[in-house]
Amino acid sequence: MEFRTTIKTAENRGLLHHSDAVMLLGSCFSDNIGAKMQGAMMRVDVNPFGTIYNPMSIAASVSRLIAAEPVAGMDLFEQNGVWNSYAFHSRYSLASKEATLERMNRRIAEAHEHLRHCQVLTVTLGTAMVYRLLSTGEVVSNCHKVPQYQFSREMATVHEVTATLTDMMERLEAFNPSLYVIFTVSPIRHIADGLEVNSLSKAVLRVAVAEVLKQVNTDPRHRRADYFPAYEIMMDDLRDYRFYAPDMIHPSEVTVEYIWQQFQAAYLDDRSAQAVARCERVNKRLQHRPMTASADQLERFNADTQHVLRNLVKEYPYLEEVLNDKY
Repeated sequence: MEFRTTIKTAENRGLLHHSDAVMLLGSCFSDNIGAKMQGAMMRVDVNPFGTIYNPMSIAASVSRLIAAEPVAGMDLFEQNGVWNSYAFHSRYSLASKEATLERMNRRIAEAHEHLRHCQVLTVTLGTAMVYRLLSTGEVVSNCHKVPQYQFSREMATVHEVTATLTDMMERLEAFNPSLYVIFTVSPIRHIADGLEVNSLSKAVLRVAVAEVLKQVNTDPRHRRADYFPAYEIMMDDLRDYRFYAPDMIHPSEVTVEYIWQQFQAAYLDDRSAQAVARCERVNKRLQHRPMTASADQLERFNADTQHVLRNLVKEYPYLEEVLNDKY
């Protein structure tokens, strides 16, 4: 007897390899899965603009990355003692305007190169609700606690989201023809406007993604994009509050790990799945700090760790670049 409705995902399609370069854009669910990929020592760039929720801002971010368009001083504004951009998360906001610009533009340049050469892009859509700055009509990625009367708020239609994402796919194909895009809808509910609005918003996103896939996957021999059912796994397979964090909105660590396992089963080949498991174990060792004051024990532990890393690179030579960047 089954007491759950499990989500069936196609397994071992081999679309993603452990050696591939990956970029993740979108809601904080991208941060969660991106952290899992980083823990597996994959070459991954996670949300170079910070967390972004609506599809219009995600598409605008992609366009900026493709063009390597820098942020200008006139694009920034001061709020609460720091300099901000409506295109970036507040994690980039600093008290110095010059330092803020330097940080943002460095990330644009880095992410531009990563996107040019990466094999897989995942796009996680969080909400169809968009905020427009009244003075310019610009859809913002982050309001930065600017007073709400300076914005208009509206829900994008299925047609608008579909057109925006289809145009984004065309730009990506021209920029990086070998890129494969995996869309997801974030399982994290946006409850500020009420659960009814959240349900409608998620429905708009889900229908729009289905329409986009129809338009870009016209050649069955050359699929360009796919949908991973993170939202359905959370809402149906794991429909119990024990799988939520204490705020009853975000997924718990167990849930993120479960969805990460489902993601691997759907897209990684067997060798890559083995590499992920191996690298996760090694990464835990690298994060471990021995509870000892003995210099001899610390020296032995560090020597053993270096031996483990050498063996890892011998088995997976492409990891040398990742390890040199991180450690």
